[in-house]
Amino acid sequence: MHSGGIRGVVGVLLLLMAPLAGCLGDAVDDLVPERKGIPGGLTLACLQDDRFTSMVVEIDYEAGYKPLTSSTDMLLERLESVCAKPNGITLEFEEVTFDVEGAWSDTDVRTQAWASKSGDVQDGDVLRWQLIFPEGEYDQDGVLGVAVDASSVALFGDTIQDADGPFGRPSVEDVENSVIVHEVGHLLGLVNLVYTSPVDHEDDEHPGHSSNDDSVMYWAVNSADLANVFFSSLPNEFDNDDLNDLAGLADGSIAATDQLWT
Repeated sequence: MHSGGIRGVVGVLLLLMAPLAGCLGDAVDDLVPERKGIPGGLTLACLQDDRFTSMVVEIDYEAGYKPLTSSTDMLLERLESVCAKPNGITLEFEEVTFDVEGAWSDTDVRTQAWASKSGDVQDGDVLRWQLIFPEGEYDQDGVLGVAVDASSVALFGDTIQDADGPFGRPSVEDVENSVIVHEVGHLLGLVNLVYTSPVDHEDDEHPGHSSNDDSVMYWAVNSADLANVFFSSLPNEFDNDDLNDLAGLADGSIAATDQLWT
């Protein structure tokens, strides 16, 4: 996909940029009122249908920050391709007002997400995940999105708007499409968040991310500097290693840890 020269640029960026720890927030297990878990903590709940036969993805956004239809359609398609939900996966949209001034921390994301949830994460046979789209930016420069617990993700539209490349390649739409799949990929446990892959495809410099720049789980997908790494299209699909990991988790051939439900 990329020439040796482009990989050289990537190498320079790796030296200049700190690892994107913000892509994976410092998730915690709260004792009350409910355990919130770590990203990947509800992986089996999504991939299997033993208990949860349907799924709701709640999308809460502030005025002016509703995600593009192409992004949410792509998200639904990616989830339907890997999650066993015989009664379907649905999207629910709601405009909300978040109570945060200034830059968003992991705690802000987690607190605001849980304050705005429209239902229980584990509600009978329904699994509920949530994406929030707030006004403002994350407190680590250049981070486009963050997964903070087993069911909650935030995408920062202001930073995404500034991440398009020269002449609109990649476009803001391309960026949002990729980042929304990337962050939900972390909720699915990618890469090695709640399991150990039989294939070595995790980036040592960016834990929790793929070493393959054709995977949507590649670290640079969540960087505001992505236009310096990708000069044409952005990856927006899980690669074969990602898909094989998810299939192994689903059928039990790969052991999952830190699950809120097993």
